[in-house]
Amino acid sequence: MYNRFSFILIGFVFSALLSCKPEKERKAHEVIKKAIKAHGGQKTWGQLELLNFKKKTTLFTEDGGVESEMMQDIQFRLIPYFEGSVSWENDGLKHLFTFDGATSSYFVGENAVQNQDFLNSKKKDFDALFYVIAQPWKLLEEGALMTYEGQKVIASGVSAEVVKVDYGPEQDLWWYYFDPVTFEMLGNEVQLSDHRSFVENNSMVKENPFLFYGERTSYRVDGKGNKLYVRAKYEYSDFEILLKEN
Repeated sequence: MYNRFSFILIGFVFSALLSCKPEKERKAHEVIKKAIKAHGGQKTWGQLELLNFKKKTTLFTEDGGVESEMMQDIQFRLIPYFEGSVSWENDGLKHLFTFDGATSSYFVGENAVQNQDFLNSKKKDFDALFYVIAQPWKLLEEGALMTYEGQKVIASGVSAEVVKVDYGPEQDLWWYYFDPVTFEMLGNEVQLSDHRSFVENNSMVKENPFLFYGERTSYRVDGKGNKLYVRAKYEYSDFEILLKEN
């Protein structure tokens, strides 16, 4: 027969189990908020009206050869609504994607692409570009389940505060890494359906009041996070920002 003490003990254990997950979520949010402050602050991000930059992507084969190179001119307008464009050249032809807040368009030279499935795919690429450059601010806007996983030594060999970000079933699983002292982003890791990648932030660019990526290296890694080979290098430059006047 249970006595009063037994019920109290069971209730305490049950409460502790229930509070474990919220505590890790709370800690994850604390880390992200510190990172946002380190990268320019939440208030100033809310005042960001226009963001322009260039992004150079170099892909490598497993044996170290260059697979492809691409330089993109990217523009995002956040106020009064989200819109933007991405342009680049391939084999002498200019490619241009635009999103006006409602409709996507894609041009190869002077020719407009009408295939809706293709346009939807390019819109996903456009959103992914923004997702990457909008870190760490975007993490608090997505409504994902965030869990603090403590400190660990990551693939680049440094200690980092680790936050796992889960977007739900059949979605990519992410880990974000932050400096334990400055809370600047050190990189991230992502588990996709067919491979796992670790992206290391090699340098950052200060474009007042924000801290953006400078150079990044993406590695294919095994299930334990060990580097296998360099898959890509990313270079960000020529940042231009416009803040909304109060």
